[in-house]
Amino acid sequence: MSFWYLNIAAFIAAAGAVFHGYVGGRIYLSRINGSDLEDLTKSLSIVSWQVFTIWLAVSACVLVRVSLDASLDLMAYPIVAVNALCALLFFYLGAIGHTRLLKLPGAYLTCATAGLAYLGIG
Repeated sequence: MSFWYLNIAAFIAAAGAVFHGYVGGRIYLSRINGSDLEDLTKSLSIVSWQVFTIWLAVSACVLVRVSLDASLDLMAYPIVAVNALCALLFFYLGAIGHTRLLKLPGAYLTCATAGLAYLGIG
């Protein structure tokens, strides 16, 4: 059963990376590039957006690898932790007034990835 939990978590992370990086990236880039922000602020914002995409892709790769070799389960703990902390950050910020964050898939994607990965290694 752990194989399936890990691979479902990996699929969620991979789908999130594709959607976040491509679809969300196009929407985000058009809004950022069309804004009045300074060039350095735009660049840093774009980098931070794509860092999240990279993190999702790395999460997916690590979880697939761990699903294929259970002796590597220690590799999944940082993935669980960073996804859980990201979900907590989304929920915390949503609770203190940034309610639009709760309408985005980030909190739910990272929560599901962390939960399923934890079930897969636990």
